Amino acid sequence: MTSEALLKKSLAQRTNLDSINQNENLSAESLSAGMIGNVLEWYDFGLYGFLAPLIGAHFFPSSNPIASLLGAYGGFAIGFAMRPIGGAVLGHIGDRVGRKAVLIASVVMMGAATTMIGLLPTYQQIGIWAPILLLLVRLFQGFSVGGEFTGSVSFLVETAPRHLRGIAGSVANIGSTLGYLVAAGLAAATVMFSTHFQAHTWIWRVPFIVGGALAVFAYFVRTKLTQTGYEPCEQQDGESNLPLQKAFKEAPRAMILVTIFTWGYGVANYLTMVFFATFASKFGSINNGYALTVNTFALALAIVVVPISGWLGDRFIRRRSMLIIAFGLTLISAIFFFQMAQGASLAEFAVAQLGFAVSYGIMMGSAPAMLAERFPSHIRLSGYSVAFNIGIGLGGGTAPLIATALIGATGSNLAPAWYLMICALLSIVALYLMRDRSREPLR
Repeated sequence: MTSEALLKKSLAQRTNLDSINQNENLSAESLSAGMIGNVLEWYDFGLYGFLAPLIGAHFFPSSNPIASLLGAYGGFAIGFAMRPIGGAVLGHIGDRVGRKAVLIASVVMMGAATTMIGLLPTYQQIGIWAPILLLLVRLFQGFSVGGEFTGSVSFLVETAPRHLRGIAGSVANIGSTLGYLVAAGLAAATVMFSTHFQAHTWIWRVPFIVGGALAVFAYFVRTKLTQTGYEPCEQQDGESNLPLQKAFKEAPRAMILVTIFTWGYGVANYLTMVFFATFASKFGSINNGYALTVNTFALALAIVVVPISGWLGDRFIRRRSMLIIAFGLTLISAIFFFQMAQGASLAEFAVAQLGFAVSYGIMMGSAPAMLAERFPSHIRLSGYSVAFNIGIGLGGGTAPLIATALIGATGSNLAPAWYLMICALLSIVALYLMRDRSREPLR
């Protein structure tokens, strides 16, 4: 492409972004549309993690509880394996067609997959086909999730004025945390308010079917969108039709650093807010229902912290600094909190879980806008989606599986804490090498 063509394209894109961000206030329409899909997405992924012991018993039966749990968490991890592929495909659509198409497609696919999990026959009913079908649904689910979070964050950041990008991006994670909260609440209710027989037969299906109803609501919210975020400009002759190819060519440093950062980000997320409750019940002395109840309160606390973190990043403390603080807190507290979760005291476990929730909330409030700001608009969704989902998929998606395997391999119940510390340090290094664009115009 000639320099004149590049200049014209840059001006067209800047004009597009300027027209999007001409309002000084956040749009309620944009905020609700950006939030609702993440409620659904993380509701399902959280629900699968919280109910892993029951899912393991139904689809991966074994006399060894660790082996059964490994099977269930293997299904958790395989859903993440498809996320980079989904991110590449849906990211391409978002950059070449527009953000709205991705926002609608992702909730339709996610809702269908969530409902299917609630309807699948168990191992006792159809044998080996039960875990095979479950893993296939998880693959489909992972594909759909690949463009949901990054698509909604890009949409939210692009439709927000410069001085409110942080809090706008945090709305996606308010939605994801709310999804976790609802999942944790329903999982706790499933375990605590059903008989042992019901919990191990049919009642575990109800929360997944509820997710399908939530998807229908999300679909109608997003089809009514009038603001659509970035709209692609007309391509120049000889220009590549693959935004992902451009992302690797134009922003290789951003791709690498975002991938490294999101590895630690994903591990921190899934070990502290999903695996931790299971750890306390399986490797400590905390009743599973009580552990999930504490986790529910911790997620409620995180919802309060998330927008505060986004607001602070817009007004006072740059986003990169906020994230270094959050990962530093996780790094120094991991060993102590996992030790507290092993004891018989519910109060100690609650302190540890709530402590993790504060660090988690800071991360979730500051990271979305910062990651979206890494990429120019014409490659944002492709570059962001693939880098984010590789890191989340390889790091976060495998975290519960690796944590459980490390306990079995080392014989130490603190092995997950050491793994969490190493990954938190990786994220801190990646953050240090990133340029903070929180006060700059969106490219």
